[in-house]
Amino acid sequence: MDLDLTGRHALVCGASQGIGRACAIELALLGANVTALARRAEVLQQLVAELPRTHAKQTHDFLVADSGDTDGLRAAVEKLVAAQPVHILVNNSGGPPPGPAHGAKIEAFLDAYRKHLVANHTLAETAIPGMQAARFGRIVNIISTSVKEPIAGLGVSNTTRWAVASWAKTLAGELAPFGITVNNVLPGSTHTPRIEQIVAARAGKSGASIAAMQQTMEAEIPMRRFADPAEVAAAVAFLCSPAAAYITGINVPVDGGRTRSL
Repeated sequence: MDLDLTGRHALVCGASQGIGRACAIELALLGANVTALARRAEVLQQLVAELPRTHAKQTHDFLVADSGDTDGLRAAVEKLVAAQPVHILVNNSGGPPPGPAHGAKIEAFLDAYRKHLVANHTLAETAIPGMQAARFGRIVNIISTSVKEPIAGLGVSNTTRWAVASWAKTLAGELAPFGITVNNVLPGSTHTPRIEQIVAARAGKSGASIAAMQQTMEAEIPMRRFADPAEVAAAVAFLCSPAAAYITGINVPVDGGRTRSL
């Protein structure tokens, strides 16, 4: 199986922690040159220093940008691709705050769309010309199992994730003739700051302790545990590899079997 990404340039968003950080590490292990994007320069600098280097010509760097600042994000990535075309784009951003759809403010939906759908589209549009020139491109969006089964208490997130999934499916058909694939990875409950936020919110609402709420949530998963970010990153890395060249337009749950639908 060909998993070698030597010579490919990967831009990994939300790379300062959690799943994004794990994706940067996995892609580096496959030989890619990784640019880690997030808002905190000091964290990114440390990550780049620690990323694996599997061959002499492999280099890593970081880019400071905010997914909520569309113009600033576009300008930063345009400068990046002018110097080094991006062949692999991992779209990843922290989810909207928990809460029901009923009662959610319009501004909450607009903010979520800006940080996810609009940011993803902005990044993709900037990177696609370089992918077309190389006849190789991988766009992987980290979204949620809520695109298959809406998750209670995540109204704004559910709505936004569906929008990203539909955008990705449409884009996959448009870009397939150019050797560019577009896929979505759907993490279930994963040990990240995001799940800590969700556990705390549910515990506060129910009156249970945080430890008890986590146990309850884990009991709903057939594997009886939350995922490690590296387990999600492994699926991302495979979809970015040459071996996945004929896989496009799909949603891949990485959720320990929690999703009951096909």
